[in-house]
Amino acid sequence: MPTHILIVDDEPAVTDLLAYNLRKASYQVSTAADGREALRLAQEIRPDLILLDVMIPELDGLDVCRELRKTSRVPVIMITARGEEVDRIVGLELGADDYVCKPFSVRELMSRIKAVLRRSQPEPETQNPPAAVLRGPGGLELDPESRQAAAGGNPLDLTRLEFEVLWVLLQNAGRVLTRERLLELAWGYDFAGDTRAVDSTVKRLRAKLRIAASEADCIEAVRGVGYRVAN
Repeated sequence: MPTHILIVDDEPAVTDLLAYNLRKASYQVSTAADGREALRLAQEIRPDLILLDVMIPELDGLDVCRELRKTSRVPVIMITARGEEVDRIVGLELGADDYVCKPFSVRELMSRIKAVLRRSQPEPETQNPPAAVLRGPGGLELDPESRQAAAGGNPLDLTRLEFEVLWVLLQNAGRVLTRERLLELAWGYDFAGDTRAVDSTVKRLRAKLRIAASEADCIEAVRGVGYRVAN
């Protein structure tokens, strides 16, 4: 079955542009023009990914994302106005997997869609041994097979993106990773643009680590460069 993408936007020009390019890339497409219709269709068709505009009627995109995350882990890419940084940050905090700003490059959006879908799909079965559990201070443990994390014996409720960021940092313990490198490794694409999503994701991640076990917050900010996990 082709990958099914739900577009949620009340601007026909944007919807038509996205639908045309997605169908051209062999995706199956459904559309919704308001938040209530988006939730209904998400329940009815079970899409593989949702492109969700923030400024839509009935329920806005942030409310839709909040409702979706109560029952679903469907990947969500938020579409926001370029100046609305708060919407982007709140969207990621609510569990969105990524965001793109209007006006956007269709090529960039397609790259983000592929990256988010790749992150959300389970690894294929292979003959290779399972990846080892990564451990850090404060009883921090990340299991790539079950996609579960814990610290100090307490489970960590991490989004896919937060798990990927922590996994990449732990794998590269002792090395400073720039924001651009984190985008490439954790987000799944090379995007030389707005890297504030990295900062907001790391901020949320560190807060969750401190709540679970104060010693588990092993992430250090390197001013003007990026982040690292100390050996």
